[in-house]
Amino acid sequence: MCNQKDFPKERNFATCQVVLMPVRDALEVLSGKWKLLILISLLNETKRFKEISRDLQTITDKILSKELKQLEENKLIKRTVKDTFPPTVEYNITEHGKTIQKVIGELAEWGKLHRQVVMGKVNSYED
Repeated sequence: MCNQKDFPKERNFATCQVVLMPVRDALEVLSGKWKLLILISLLNETKRFKEISRDLQTITDKILSKELKQLEENKLIKRTVKDTFPPTVEYNITEHGKTIQKVIGELAEWGKLHRQVVMGKVNSYED
């Protein structure tokens, strides 16, 4: 995990790359408005395509299919085809995918704070 101690005190190109490169990698894997929401949907249980679609409400089937494929390529979710008639496809989060849970929790907390600051319910840090 990246702790405050991991952020170099001396700011130059080389030391910034120590932080920027892994952040850039993470943003590339989790880019877009749907990937984190899909992972949240799968955090506690295995789901079928339509169950994920219902959780996210406004995502199209085409976009959901594309996002699921990218998450699978990055080993964050697993797609399982059951030997049934008709075939059943299920998605679940992998152990590697579960490592994002702490980040999602922190992001949710920051989102709550940000909403309060923007709506004027909390003094902003610039006041």
